[in-house]
This record gives sequence, C-alpha cells and structure tokens, in this order.
Amino acid sequence: MTHTLNALVTVGAVVAALLAPPHAGVATTRPAVVTTDNETPVLYDDEAGGNASGDDPAIWVHPADSRKSMVIVTAKEGGLRVYDMGSRELQSLPATEAPRVDGAVGRYNNVDIAYGVRLAGRPVDVAVVSDRYNDQIRFFVIDPAGATAHTPLTEVTAVDQSFLFNPDRQAVDEERTAYGLAVWQPRRGETYAVVTQEGATTIATARIVEIGGRLGYTDVRQLTMPSSFRLQDGTTWVPCEEPGVLPQLEGVAVDQSSGVLYAAQEDVGLWRLQLPLGSGSQPKLIDRVRDFGIHDVYDSETEECEPVDPNARGYGGNLLTADAEGVDIYYGPGSTGYVLVSSQGDDTFAIYRRQGANKAVGSFRVTGVDGADDINGSDGLAVTNRPVGDYRQGLLVTHDEPETGADVDDERDTTNFSYVSWDDIARAMSLSVDTRAGNDPRFR
Repeated sequence: MTHTLNALVTVGAVVAALLAPPHAGVATTRPAVVTTDNETPVLYDDEAGGNASGDDPAIWVHPADSRKSMVIVTAKEGGLRVYDMGSRELQSLPATEAPRVDGAVGRYNNVDIAYGVRLAGRPVDVAVVSDRYNDQIRFFVIDPAGATAHTPLTEVTAVDQSFLFNPDRQAVDEERTAYGLAVWQPRRGETYAVVTQEGATTIATARIVEIGGRLGYTDVRQLTMPSSFRLQDGTTWVPCEEPGVLPQLEGVAVDQSSGVLYAAQEDVGLWRLQLPLGSGSQPKLIDRVRDFGIHDVYDSETEECEPVDPNARGYGGNLLTADAEGVDIYYGPGSTGYVLVSSQGDDTFAIYRRQGANKAVGSFRVTGVDGADDINGSDGLAVTNRPVGDYRQGLLVTHDEPETGADVDDERDTTNFSYVSWDDIARAMSLSVDTRAGNDPRFR
C-alpha cells in the first residue's frame, strides 16, 4: 500500500532561513586546485554511442578487499556502467523496459548504494536507481566478488511497482517523474530511498522491501519544498524556469548517523532537513546560489532567463553558482566530516562542515593531468572516506561534461567520470582525513 504525506514548508520558515548572512568568510577566497589523472572512457549521447549521457556516480566499497570496490554510474538512456578502481569498464547494462504491464524502456538518472538489504533470506548490497521514464525505482544486486565478478550487477526489480509521483502512465509520459536519489538506512533491516521529482519541488521517501523474491518499495511519503521566497526587501522571488516548470531538486545525500537529508535545489541552494519527512522540524537553507533573489524573466526566443535589472545584486551566497547539483558526505569521527556540493555553473565544488550549522569551508576545482581533462559542468558526485583501490585516503568521483581530449570526438555530446584522491583535496584545503568506518552504519 502507498501512503502519501503532504507537508508544506511555510513561507515564514523560508524567510527565517534567509535572515542568516551568506558565507562571507570565503567570499574572496579563490578555489583551491587539485588534479586528476584517472577518468573513465568517454560516453557519447547519440545513436552510435547508445544515447549514453553520464550523470551520477556511486562508490561501492568491498567489505574485505578494497581493490575489488567499484564505481557504478548512470548513463540515462544508455543505462548503467560499472568501473573498477582504475576506471576500466567492467559492465555496460542497457536501459531496459521496466518490469510492469505498461513498462517503457528506462532512463536511469541517479544511483546510490544500499548495504545489507535482506533478499531471499540473505543480506545483499544493491545499486538503487531512479528511472525517469517509468517514475519508479529500479534495483540491481551487486555480486559480492565486486570488480572480479563476471557480472557485477543483476536487476532484481519487482514487477508492477507504483509510480512515485504520478497517478497513471499518461501523467508519467509528461515526465514530471523520479529524478534525484539517495539511500537512507536508519537502522539494521530498514532501508529507504529518497527521491526528488523532475520539474517540481517534491521530495519522496519509499521503504525498500522484498516482494516475491525481488525488491520493490512501499510506504511512499511526500514533502513539498518551496518554489517562491520572500526577500528582505519585501518582494517575492520566484526562480526563473521554463513555463510550467518549478525550481527542481536533484542532488541528495543522507547522513546515515543523524538522518539529516542534504538536498540541492538547483537554482536556489543547499537545504538540510530531518528525516523522516513530516517529522516536524523545518527545512533550513544552508547556502544560496550567487544569483538568489535576482528577478529574471524567461525569453521564449532564446529559451534563457534574463535579469529584469542587470545591475541587481540579489541575496546570494559565495560558493554556489547555479546549478547546485551533486551532493555527498565525507564521514569523520563522531559528527565531524564534510558535505560536498558540485557548483555546476562555475565548475567548482563547495565544502561545508558536517557538524553544527554546516559552516562553509571553501571550494576547489579539478584540473586534469597526464592526459585527463579538467572537470567541467559537473553534475553528480560521490565520495567515500574508506580506502578503495589505490585511493588509500578516500575517493571522490565526479561527472564531467563535456569530456574533452585528443581522443575525443568534440563534434558529439560527450561525458565521463573522473576519480580524485581525497588526500589531494585534503592537502589543498587543510581538511581532515579519517579512513575508519566513522558514523556511516552501512560499513559497520
């Protein structure tokens, strides 16, 4: 049975969140620079390339042999790709028709990892994927042999799962469907997916359960986030979007210890809110994109938003340039660690402290060396503090678009993913390194 909880964030709560000043302490600090020499093969978003457009990565950590760990990424209509720690492709899974009577061929948008889910009487690790063309979640069991497995991923999605945001297939085909995704495992034996809606401000949670020897979900609950904001000057700001589109959220990550959800609203900023949805605590806007509060109008000819007043300053922060995209958490001891957000508009990555009021630390950009290119327009990202392969101090994996280089056909739409050592990031930004399990219960 599906249960829906509609809980509106009040305008008053949004205004209160805006009264805090932006992170002025890092306003004049230039982004640090780190390097990468490890990137996955290029994906081409055209018929010859299987319409593969990289979007979001997840890092699966092998429980005993870190060198068997893997990176699993979405390629939208191109399905999924699985890579080893040297960025070599291990498996390419096409986007297949969803197992439902009205199923369409999928479009896989975001992915995260659930550890120790019960299936057929045993615990399994699962890649959990949002499918935009079917407005649902899909599930892929991970072979415990990891990078040495012949078939690392196998789909185990139960048949005829409910739509997450829509009443029927006709509504699904309008594509206001499942978008961003993160896994939440609050306690042993309990696993949820947190999913955002494309073109809307809705966030949903769904409990992952075994159904007929496969994996499905139930108990879908929803929360509506703000789409307009009262400003200190008394005006109401509505982020400029295409007609009929609301300011959507995509990047999400859950602090597995505290149940805090971090969610990036692309044209607004970074939110934190307490799970479960509807628990009573008000969402807090941690940081705002630079052009927050600047009134724009949509130009139907150019399909761009233009400011009403080109000299307007707005009420934005200093680290995020729209779109605010991928989000993930680097765990440290206790409540310490960092929240990472990709700032797609200026090709940088913002870092906030995990504890307390999530104070901003600063930002960095990634430069390619030894044949790898610079990171541009990053969408999804994933980070782990655990040793994986040669990355003994942890690893960041990030989307890169467009992928460039001597061997890349720059006449085609290109993407890929780059691996960045956490040790390099930590040195460049004077951050902590801790490779213990920390407070992420999935590794205990």
